[in-house]
Amino acid sequence: MLESAFKFPNQTAFYKGKVRDVYTIGDKWMVMFVSDRISAFDVVLPRPIPYKGQVLNQIAAIMLDATKDIVPNWVKSVPLPNATVGLKCETFPVEMVVRGNLTGHAWRTYKSGKRELCGVTLPEGLKENDFFASPIITPTTKAHEGHDEDISREEIIAQGLVSKEDYEKLEQYTLALFQRGRELAAKRGLILVDTKYEFGKIGDTIYLIDEIHTPDSSRFFYAEGYEEKQAKGEQQKQLSKEFVREWLMENGFQGKEGQQVPEMTDAFVNSVTERYIELFENITGQQFKKEDFSREDQEKVILETLSKMG
Repeated sequence: MLESAFKFPNQTAFYKGKVRDVYTIGDKWMVMFVSDRISAFDVVLPRPIPYKGQVLNQIAAIMLDATKDIVPNWVKSVPLPNATVGLKCETFPVEMVVRGNLTGHAWRTYKSGKRELCGVTLPEGLKENDFFASPIITPTTKAHEGHDEDISREEIIAQGLVSKEDYEKLEQYTLALFQRGRELAAKRGLILVDTKYEFGKIGDTIYLIDEIHTPDSSRFFYAEGYEEKQAKGEQQKQLSKEFVREWLMENGFQGKEGQQVPEMTDAFVNSVTERYIELFENITGQQFKKEDFSREDQEKVILETLSKMG
């Protein structure tokens, strides 16, 4: 599915993100379709990746269910493989990024000589992909367009983006969720390296929203061989959508002005689908089943779900 383009009864808003189509129903419910669109370098690529939406939606559903004892989440029903229906929350305007290893943006910051990231002091003597002594939280602002921006705990509270009381709860939830994510990953022979969580609120209750522990929002390493690769200074074997970014860079595209997205051949698109299915099976331990629904059937299922929810 490239885009959903539905119009539901009592629909009060619609938001089209890079990957998700989100419908607000009566300012109470949200219907989220995870499309097969794929983005990299903040650019939506021209061709969809079949079954990618199903992969992401189903991983998120499994992981949200596995963490609901830590913090309530927005999900009420997963009526379709690529769609979730749940509560509409007032979204906190920050993303809680949590890192267990010196990787990606944190490593690039460290490599440049800086020893502070989002107000967190980074210790001396670390190598790329080393574990931190304990996970660190490096929040970002939540941008609807363009790039998210690094921000510190102190700035978030000082600017009134989140109250001190709520932010302390977000920190507690973030670290507990990351610990659970690491435990789940370890059972699959994986290391959860870094990820992000988004939260919302209804009344006084904080909810976990959006997706968690998917290859689009998280980075995983294979545990087997990790220590050996670190000792030799070799790159770690990753389980994420980094392979798409690497392919784009190899073909001269990094999202910069004037650059053209390279041609996405059928062979490449099919290979990305297979990689996403591999990701699903590695992360969840379940066999992936391709499911196809017509637009009419999808609409019917969502309407039936909403009618039951009232």
